[in-house]
Amino acid sequence: MELIAETTSDRLDRWLSEQLPALSRSRIQKLIDQGQVQVNGQVCSSKKGAVQYGDRITLSIPEAEPMALQPEAIPLDVLYEDEHLLVINKPAGLVVHPAPGHYDGTLVNALLAHCPNLAGIGGVQRPGIVHRLDKDTSGAIAIAKTDLAHQHLQAQFKAKTARRDYLAIVYGAPSASSGTIDLPIGRHRVDRKKMAIVALDQGGRQAVTHWQVKERFGNYTLMHFQLETGRTHQIRVHTAQIGHPVVGDPVYGSGRSVGVNLTGQALHAWKLRLQHPLSTEWLELIAPLPAEFETLLRVLKQRFSLQS
Repeated sequence: MELIAETTSDRLDRWLSEQLPALSRSRIQKLIDQGQVQVNGQVCSSKKGAVQYGDRITLSIPEAEPMALQPEAIPLDVLYEDEHLLVINKPAGLVVHPAPGHYDGTLVNALLAHCPNLAGIGGVQRPGIVHRLDKDTSGAIAIAKTDLAHQHLQAQFKAKTARRDYLAIVYGAPSASSGTIDLPIGRHRVDRKKMAIVALDQGGRQAVTHWQVKERFGNYTLMHFQLETGRTHQIRVHTAQIGHPVVGDPVYGSGRSVGVNLTGQALHAWKLRLQHPLSTEWLELIAPLPAEFETLLRVLKQRFSLQS
């Protein structure tokens, strides 16, 4: 497409983002880096280049990279949807995005069937995915349906204005009723599939988890978590570190059976609060607890009442 500058600007990327609001600024910067922008017939590779009145600016948008991923008609539990944003209640056991050993049957495959135009949003392997949930963690997850929504939502998570609340059943009885775990997390030195508490000067990244006891059942506790950061396996690593691993966690847990069959760990992304990327209205989406989680709660309550 060709645009004629009727205003001036000290930055080419800023001027283009003002003229083309459907494209994020980061996307425009990538197009400039790829040589897809010309000013007065000459390729411009500097996003900081000035724009003068009357400049003829040509922008080429290449076809989206073809994907090997195939859409799959996997049922989705939709909590909210419009033309910009989709929030679903992910079941435990569903992998979010493709990875070695999981190239199909993922949330991404389901999303490509549900939203056919999603392929170019946020990258080839993770179209529309703004934040992550572990395979065996259930609950609310947001998906951007446009490039602009993706940019807006990513900025919210980076600025920590979007809030994620989790519920989990853990082993043991914390002595306090609330607290904060501020321990850096990094890749485990020996088992690279695991995360661990790793000092900042040894490659760990700051990780902060706020917690509150909601209900006690003897040697089990229902806890409410709020994430200040979003490190991989953050709640699971932090709770295990303080001696209260999540029930059913096969990696960081105790391995004890509670007599209830669980698809994954008893950890649920219960509530997601974010700002709508277009209307700026604040949305609070609550994901109902999975049946397995409800069953475990009921069993623990019954056991505790019998022991009391």
